[in-house]
Amino acid sequence: MSSPDCTRQHSSIVVDGADRAPSRAMLRAVGFTDADFHKPVVGVASTWSMVTPCNMHIDRLAVEASKGADQAGGKGVIFGTITVSDGISMGTPGMRYSLVSREIIADSIEAVAGAEGFDGLVTIGGCDKNMPGCVMAMARLNRPSVFVYGGTIVPGLHRGQSADIVTVFEAVGKHAGKQIDDAELKEIEKCSIPGEGSCGGMYTANTMASAIEALGLSLPDSSAQLANSKDKLADCERAGKAVLELLKKNIRPSDILSKKAFENAITVVIALGGSTNAVLHLIAMAHTAHIKLTLEDFERVGRKVPVLADLKPSGKYNMAHFVRIGGLQPLLKMLLDQGLLHGDCMTVTGKTVAENLANVGNYAADQDVVRRFSNPIKADSHLRILRGNLAPEGAVAKITGKEGSAFTGKAIVYESEEDSLKGILSGEVKDGHVIVIRNEGPKGGPGMREMLGPTSAIMGKGLGKTIALITDGRFSGGSHGFVVGHITPEAAVGGVLAIVQNGDTIIIDALKNEINLAVPTEEITRRLQAWKPTPCKEKRGTLAKYAKLVSSASDGAVTDAD
Repeated sequence: MSSPDCTRQHSSIVVDGADRAPSRAMLRAVGFTDADFHKPVVGVASTWSMVTPCNMHIDRLAVEASKGADQAGGKGVIFGTITVSDGISMGTPGMRYSLVSREIIADSIEAVAGAEGFDGLVTIGGCDKNMPGCVMAMARLNRPSVFVYGGTIVPGLHRGQSADIVTVFEAVGKHAGKQIDDAELKEIEKCSIPGEGSCGGMYTANTMASAIEALGLSLPDSSAQLANSKDKLADCERAGKAVLELLKKNIRPSDILSKKAFENAITVVIALGGSTNAVLHLIAMAHTAHIKLTLEDFERVGRKVPVLADLKPSGKYNMAHFVRIGGLQPLLKMLLDQGLLHGDCMTVTGKTVAENLANVGNYAADQDVVRRFSNPIKADSHLRILRGNLAPEGAVAKITGKEGSAFTGKAIVYESEEDSLKGILSGEVKDGHVIVIRNEGPKGGPGMREMLGPTSAIMGKGLGKTIALITDGRFSGGSHGFVVGHITPEAAVGGVLAIVQNGDTIIIDALKNEINLAVPTEEITRRLQAWKPTPCKEKRGTLAKYAKLVSSASDGAVTDAD
């Protein structure tokens, strides 16, 4: 066998030499030829699953990525990892596995690539948690890698209006409020998800795809393509080829993932009006790459970056409109020209951000999906990091300005998401309430569920401007309204959220970036002294292990904390 070269640092250990004949024998059975044993091996991590429309097409994409690696002189090997569906499990106990799946995905990709000696990687994600999970694995392995986004869904159509999964969730609230009948609810249910691809607004999947492209880990345009398009197939083939170039140049994730690259990602998330989950995931991804990223970084960057994209859930357009006007690249060029991006960051093209954008044009003058800097939707970030006696370690709110900038109300306390949804739909929640949902944090859930059911019910019942909701859980990218999540310390570890009582006054100020319980300090102290933790509901298995290992949401809810 030939001696190893710089592009075969890992596969050569597995297949070179007489003593590796057993390995070669096994690989021949899965399609390796004599020639393949001299090629760099590119693992293609596929999150294909018929569990969810977000990922139902990724098997086809994986084939194209593997083909691209083969055409460029490598040997592509497709392998699978898991995905779970937030949209399906939302509002059920199964949603506790959603954030946990991010860690499982990262662990499984690391395990397969590490065990099999892959020299490089293409990872393909289509739903919220498998995207950061893929990137975390890429960062851990630190082998030449490209991330590919599975693409966004084509929106459904209901009575002349675009529809998606959030439309269905909000229809549940309208149904409870007698605004629509059973027949229309079923009509919405049947037309809102017409096929493959990730949820169609600037929800978490599209937010994270855009953030990962801004980080430099995806090829240009990967984040803004329809799942069922020829462009997406071509993106996958190019990704497979790109890994071979990265191998030749020895460009690794550690050469791309820098503090400045993460600042670029934060900038893009803000300009797009993206999901609060981006805060959690970017901090976790940075941690995996040994980069210190904190809530303070989101505050610092957010003071100078405006919200420019008028995208759902709080805006009027969906991701398909964004794709139609040219996607992310013209926005990156706008941000670079405005001095808001670090142009010297390396990317998977082998070029810097500025070099990639050198020949990118502007959006057409007559579009209003992305606004100009002179007319932003919001002059600074919609992602507000709030602190106060309710969240001394921080909380995350998504305030676009359409919800107002402050809210004071009386607490109505629920110990779970399910109980809060019953309260909203039954009419127990009334104008002026601050809904408190606790014991839904990373440890308390365990699993930090998303509160899309309650927030959608609020909007569907027309309560979006008259109540607020706070939680130690998190929100779907589809959530909007006056909502505050990621409250830390969470209730399960003795955070002040644990001792809030019905009728307590809660003050939220998104201008001062504060969230406070208006109860005397002595009374808070007395209640905390009397508080006793509830033992974890899970004693064995995945959720129990997660509860023991997981860090605070403010630290990314990672399970490999230093």
